[in-house]
Amino acid sequence: MRTRTLPVGFGLEIEGLDLSGPLDEATRTTLRGLFVDAGVLVFRGAGTTPEAHIELSRVFGDLELHSNREAWVEDCPELIDISYRPVADGPETGVQPVYEVDGVPLAGWLAWHTDQCFIPRLSRGGVLRALQVPTHFGRTGFMDKIRLHDTLDESVRARIVDQRVVYRFEPRMDRNRHAVPRTARLLRSSAAMDSLVERLERDFPPVSHPLVLTQRETGRHVLNFSPCYAVGIEGMAENEADELLSVLSDHCAAAAEGAYFHDWHVHDLVAWDNWRMLHQAEGCPVDETRLMHRTSIAGDYDLGAFA
Repeated sequence: MRTRTLPVGFGLEIEGLDLSGPLDEATRTTLRGLFVDAGVLVFRGAGTTPEAHIELSRVFGDLELHSNREAWVEDCPELIDISYRPVADGPETGVQPVYEVDGVPLAGWLAWHTDQCFIPRLSRGGVLRALQVPTHFGRTGFMDKIRLHDTLDESVRARIVDQRVVYRFEPRMDRNRHAVPRTARLLRSSAAMDSLVERLERDFPPVSHPLVLTQRETGRHVLNFSPCYAVGIEGMAENEADELLSVLSDHCAAAAEGAYFHDWHVHDLVAWDNWRMLHQAEGCPVDETRLMHRTSIAGDYDLGAFA
């Protein structure tokens, strides 16, 4: 097994991993260490089966059922289906909605976010697998929140110590105040999105998480902020909180030039540390198919709470 640093200076590409059978404990231990150190691990052409996908995912922890039950894969709920398949013109698609972003229609587009930050138990990470990719677009972006913390202005770092950001789930991307380009607008909903919207008030009350984390294994500080879903800061006046959240969101947007964008090939697997990485889905052309599955790695840093 060999490693290669990704072009942006964080993350690693892993070569020579054999997922045709169970991994030995020495390999599993090495991969867990690389996961903590690098934050993103790329395995080109390694994920040829659902079994390989699940085997690799369990290296990094137990698997959990994603809160988006509308996307569970039939007979294999450890996997969620985040695919897009073109449909005839109409108000809905299947799982993925369609947005217009900077004048371009994109299916399955997602703004920069941390998975499951809108529930108290923050998912440890995930592993994505490509089954079919479009001819253009369709990339997934990753941004290092350790780097985001280290590049914050010192005065801003002082303001966010001991603060807790409040999140509320809003699956309609264009309704998130601190995450999306002003040009973004929802063109077509999806059956899965409509189901989520119907149960927002019942199943997704607001939660809070600390704005700064210390990575337990290394002592490095993490800007524990998701521009998507952020709605306030506990104990802070609304106008002051909006100003600070805007400062943090602008910082993330400016840093996106240094993000890693994975250009997918069939059978690629990508694992990411959700406690450390922001990620984003570029979306794909509305007339092309993009088939993707993902797992969700269980975990809890015990710092999330209902707001």
